[in-house]
Amino acid sequence: MRVLLDSSAYSAFMRDHIGVGETLSQAGTIYLSPIVLGELRAGFLKGSKRQRNEEQLEAFCETPRVRVAPIDGETSKRYAVILESLRKAGTPIGTNHLWIASSAMQHGLTVVTTDPDFRKVSEILTRCYDP
Repeated sequence: MRVLLDSSAYSAFMRDHIGVGETLSQAGTIYLSPIVLGELRAGFLKGSKRQRNEEQLEAFCETPRVRVAPIDGETSKRYAVILESLRKAGTPIGTNHLWIASSAMQHGLTVVTTDPDFRKVSEILTRCYDP
């Protein structure tokens, strides 16, 4: 199984969330989006444990099973498809979530998250856990 870890799931994993931890232990490859990395780092800037959080993220990213999923022109095509589908359904989600879902769609990845917004995206597979 290849997964794309959302920032909410990364945070849950760092707090020892059992479901997220089990999914990650079973995953062959764990992808992060540059969008997720930006969300995490923006959160670190607001917190009191910035250095520790950065070090933990760097260590996680250096794990052999972790990769960064590229965002490119192909991703933008999926973004447009998902955005239009959600618009027609009347179920909008945030822009960052659109990019994350688009990347998952492009690369055939299952989004691991604690955010139910991703369930609205019929074009992707999700593993959504309670926070």
